[in-house]
Amino acid sequence: MKERKRNIGSALIILAGCFWGSMGIFVRRLSTFGFSPIQIVSIRLTVAALVFALLLLLKDRSGFRIAWRDLPLFLGLGFGSILFFTVCYFSAITIMPLSTAAILLYTSPIWIMLMSVLFFREKLNRIKLIALTLAFAGCVLVSGISGEGLTLTGLLLGLGSGIGYGLYSILGTIALRKYSPYTVTTYTFLFAAAGSWLVCSPADMISKFSAADNLAGLLLFCCLTGLITAVIPFLAYTLGLRTVEASRAGILATIEPLVATLVGILFFSESLTLLSGLGIVLILAAVILLNRKPHNQAT
Repeated sequence: MKERKRNIGSALIILAGCFWGSMGIFVRRLSTFGFSPIQIVSIRLTVAALVFALLLLLKDRSGFRIAWRDLPLFLGLGFGSILFFTVCYFSAITIMPLSTAAILLYTSPIWIMLMSVLFFREKLNRIKLIALTLAFAGCVLVSGISGEGLTLTGLLLGLGSGIGYGLYSILGTIALRKYSPYTVTTYTFLFAAAGSWLVCSPADMISKFSAADNLAGLLLFCCLTGLITAVIPFLAYTLGLRTVEASRAGILATIEPLVATLVGILFFSESLTLLSGLGIVLILAAVILLNRKPHNQAT
């Protein structure tokens, strides 16, 4: 029964990565309306916050009650993880090649594994280390090997995005010990969305909505963006964290750049290079390695 729950949890983590991998479709489409990357982040977070709040309202109103002493935990999830990592990542994209920013973002499994050993006393076994090496090498190959345009500021932003991304697994695991996944995701996104409005130039963003030829269509697409790139994957990931170790979850989520590469090929006629293909194989190998049935229960 325990093994079955862990398999379901792993499947949810992989599903989250697949949905995150489709983000390029929505980001590129919204950018045609003149929205900046930070404004797209704000749209995504705001829609997700409203949907999560509605889900919690319908499912369990008592889920809105949290202890005051846990407020720093949710602030950490909202500001320190989700908002921090997205702002760092989108800022990094503006000053360095996308491939380099992506590689730095996907240092996140390394930070998750180190923090899991420190905070949760997770065992750093040989299988996890091999899977981590395969996954990171795969991400490097899929994203492209490049150090071009890398500055100290860019390096710090890129590493910051990876740390912030990884922090969700750590803080989320702690929050799930006391609260439901719906409460965790709702408060995480409410705080992240509120913070995003401080940095997105709200007046400029609203003017772009006002200038849209088809406002109803744009609003519908914004809703889809929030649902597909935030609500579904973050809920799936948070549900998965109930039964999957944080370090294992971080590696499984590296399926995202693989899916992003396939999206680029299928939707934007991007080419698949030999190195990208090899990277996909390495990421899949890491996922398969982590999901193989263990011969014993030792970790």
